[in-house]
Amino acid sequence: MSSAGVAVLSPVRDEPVVFPNNLHSEFNLRSEESIMIYLAMSGSMTPFRVLESDSIDSVKLRIQTYKGFVVKNQKLVCRGRELARSNSLVRDYGVADGNVLHLVLRLQDLQVINVRTASGKEFTFHVKRGKDVGYVKHKIAKKGKEFVDLEEQEVVYNGERVEDQRLIHDLCKHNDAVIHLLVRKSAKVRTRPVDKNHELSIVVPQLIDGGVRDDDGENFRRKYDVGGKNSDRGYEADGEILPRKPPDRDFLLEPVIVNHNIKLPSAVWNMVNSTYGGLESGHYPIRSMEGTGGAYFMLDSLGQKYVSVFKPIDEEPMAVNNPRGLPLSLDGEGLKKGTRVGEGAFREVAAYILDHPKGGHRLLFGEEKGFAGVPPTFMVKCLHEGFNHPGDLTVKIGSLQMFMENNGSCEDIGPGAFPVEEVHKISVLDIRLANADRHAGNILLSKEQVDGKTLLIPIDHGYCLPETFEDCTFEWLYWPQARQPYSTETIDYIRSLDAEEDISLLKFHGWDMPLECARTLRISTMLLKKGAERGLNPFAIGSMICRENLKKESVIEEIVQEARDSVLPGTSEATFLETVYQIMDHHLDKIARLPFS
Repeated sequence: MSSAGVAVLSPVRDEPVVFPNNLHSEFNLRSEESIMIYLAMSGSMTPFRVLESDSIDSVKLRIQTYKGFVVKNQKLVCRGRELARSNSLVRDYGVADGNVLHLVLRLQDLQVINVRTASGKEFTFHVKRGKDVGYVKHKIAKKGKEFVDLEEQEVVYNGERVEDQRLIHDLCKHNDAVIHLLVRKSAKVRTRPVDKNHELSIVVPQLIDGGVRDDDGENFRRKYDVGGKNSDRGYEADGEILPRKPPDRDFLLEPVIVNHNIKLPSAVWNMVNSTYGGLESGHYPIRSMEGTGGAYFMLDSLGQKYVSVFKPIDEEPMAVNNPRGLPLSLDGEGLKKGTRVGEGAFREVAAYILDHPKGGHRLLFGEEKGFAGVPPTFMVKCLHEGFNHPGDLTVKIGSLQMFMENNGSCEDIGPGAFPVEEVHKISVLDIRLANADRHAGNILLSKEQVDGKTLLIPIDHGYCLPETFEDCTFEWLYWPQARQPYSTETIDYIRSLDAEEDISLLKFHGWDMPLECARTLRISTMLLKKGAERGLNPFAIGSMICRENLKKESVIEEIVQEARDSVLPGTSEATFLETVYQIMDHHLDKIARLPFS
């Protein structure tokens, strides 16, 4: 496999990486800042020398220069925390001499495939794992004239015939470096009348010296009974009959419903049923190469398209069965400050539940699309051998989200083409939920079928509603649309939001929010409402939540700390929040008087 956008396949080697002085003119002048860290990836550990004053972006750039992994495909994790802010320094994250940096790559799904034909020819292809066996057959057809007829090709893997719709990823359950396939001519079926019945013959063409020969000789013929004990019916086959393995039905999928008063929207039921149909038809979950946790694309019954994405809680970053090699969290905290390992699935579902439609409460208008367009998401339990099971096969609980057809993500195009209202709807969601992980890669691009209008679809909400505001990041903050004022329609929607109703709604769905998370939702919702009433744009409001750099607290953090310092120990939560809101008013009034706010 290679990283996306990299032409050369280059594994991380174990020799030290010491960068030449011409890459860092101050290296010798500030040698006292030089520290030795260790870059961990795919089981290897590489010594790696950096400066404490290096930015995270410059460290990633050097990894790209010497290892071939482009910057945008890298995620660095140190001591259980993602080094997410590119402009922050190595010392800002507390990276010290001897620390281990875990490198997680977003990989392009290239798989090496060796193909051997029955005539002895061998070919090697590099194929994306998202391609199916039918695509491989097209590649084979270009290599040999005896395989031009695609319908006559038969592909065998580990002694089992594989259908054209089977994805290459399905054959990579053990992350094989090379997949070996056997390709031969498929059998021809012939019938001829025998008395009042018909005799069925299956003739397998033999490949000799690259040619094809149908041999009806007795040496190749076997007779198989297809009727009862006294039946005269049978079929004859030339060569070997390949037994087909029955589809694996050792699977489970069902929604987790903790409150029987909940009525699931039809969109959720359709998603669950379509996913079940794919598993029942024998289609394996396809693990995504994106992100730091386990996420699986689930296919429909025909294996032709994705219908959902499943994220098990035990495969989240730093969870016990994480497939990306991240270390276990020692204190239970997630990659983002204020989040907990194993709670990402709850937050994914919460984002969908709280994305109320314009027409009213999600509980009452469950069939309607939410204001921000979060895809339908629900908690399910699922059993399948295609997930990451280091030990025994176990049932997994996680979030199941509807797969949305898209034209890529916002990483693939400049923000200037995005409609203002589309950016604003995501800003409302992120500010309200204090999202700690909004970047261009988790905003999908789509087109309306009727008028071709560009739509933005927010996904990946496992780090929303944190206990603190420390790691909140909104990439849209620096897009030009964020400087535009909210429309009257958007302000009306913001006015309708009620944090207390939201907390009760989540409890109704089974998530009794911790006090700290509920406090975050109350404060961020109030900030959004008060800011919008004063005419502040998304940039002005969002800038109060996000830190300018790793060391400087955000305005909202300063407000919360000032409120803590102002109240007596044992003060009720209601009194504390009232103090927060009073201080918030003071800050908002000052910002509202600033030009271009």
